[in-house]
Amino acid sequence: MITYNERGLLNMEEVNSCKTAIENCERTRTFSIAHLYKEEKAMDMHIHDCYELYYSISGGKQFLIDNRFYPISPGDLFIINQYESHKLTQIDNSVHERIVLSIYPDFVKRISTPDTDLDYCFSNRDIHFQHKVSLDKATQRRFLYYISKITSARGYAHDIVEQAAFMELLVMINTLSDANAAENSVSDYKYSQQVDDILVYINQNIGQNITVEQLAANFFLSESYICRIFKQATGTTINKYITARRISIAKAHLNDGDSVGVAFEKSGFGDYSSFFKAFTKAVGVSPKKYANLSVS
Repeated sequence: MITYNERGLLNMEEVNSCKTAIENCERTRTFSIAHLYKEEKAMDMHIHDCYELYYSISGGKQFLIDNRFYPISPGDLFIINQYESHKLTQIDNSVHERIVLSIYPDFVKRISTPDTDLDYCFSNRDIHFQHKVSLDKATQRRFLYYISKITSARGYAHDIVEQAAFMELLVMINTLSDANAAENSVSDYKYSQQVDDILVYINQNIGQNITVEQLAANFFLSESYICRIFKQATGTTINKYITARRISIAKAHLNDGDSVGVAFEKSGFGDYSSFFKAFTKAVGVSPKKYANLSVS
């Protein structure tokens, strides 16, 4: 939430909704922080134009990010960029306390320097990259210290204090992410070998026509069984997952300056009408308008 103090200066405060944090981020073109204690309605596989840092305080649940599963433990931090579809799975009735930062990508680029690329943890996706970084107790305290410093800044120079603390936070995360990638050439995200193989197949063939019938035949499974194990593992359906991945790919092409026609062709939708409707529903604007916004 953005509020004004008695001198008319902007203050940043924690909000209690991811949706509100994303809206604040997009409006201010900086970043916003949500501290969540209770459940919001679980979303299907989704994408948004903000970077996301998801820090779990109480643990629980499981993250599906693109084609990777990650169990969530207390102190786990997840780094998600604007092209990566994601969803929390394994929903239960326990309370899950977490802190979620929504970050405007161009803001991170603006505060980077020629020698220090603060955007690296969001843009680097080499074969060793892991979305999850498990923080030790000392690093958890540092993370929470920076969050507290950002949200408690008031009065004179509060904006400088907020930005300085945010930059220090990103320096810490980039350092940890880089070290984590070096140490983890073997991923621990596999949940079910069958579902993992299905996810890999979908992502390798996302530009082609993929149906449940085709997947079932390819893996020698019945259609009802493959739908059931996929939903149990991911919390979403095969078709919804495929649509979310294709929209992520289309967004990436449009952000790179490709035409709407190229984005449609590369994303794997069967016809333009389906592409237009799915993209507009998920992103909130048409592909053409999104492309114009990306270059403006």
